[in-house]
Amino acid sequence: MSQDRGAAGEPAGDETLAEAFWAVARRLRDTSQETLAPWDISPAQLRALRVLRRHGVMRLSGLSDRLRIAPRSATEVVDALESRGMARRRPDPGDRRATLVEVTEDGAGVLDAIRGTEAERVFGRLSPADRAHLARILGRLRQ
Repeated sequence: MSQDRGAAGEPAGDETLAEAFWAVARRLRDTSQETLAPWDISPAQLRALRVLRRHGVMRLSGLSDRLRIAPRSATEVVDALESRGMARRRPDPGDRRATLVEVTEDGAGVLDAIRGTEAERVFGRLSPADRAHLARILGRLRQ
């Protein structure tokens, strides 16, 4: 696949926009592995922390639904986060059978540190204006 870019920054040659997008997605995934190494955190654990931070305290079943993983897998992810002090479980006051999960202060700190490192590794070569433009475009694509 050609990595050359045309004069306006578009993919050059026969590379389609979709191919360029997926190439960047693969690079993000690879860079994410490198970024997470100092914190000894897996991509699944990072996703769980991000969901918990974005949506707040939730039931374990809600977390598994948002992550689109089996409840048992969500339990394993939360077990790992809890053992490292990045998440905590507590009883659901509305249903004694249910368990709530939340990000701890340590977990929020790890998220902040990872976000800064990730952004710089992947998007550091973009100007602030290009970052804002890309964020706007990606936001539209997510809708």
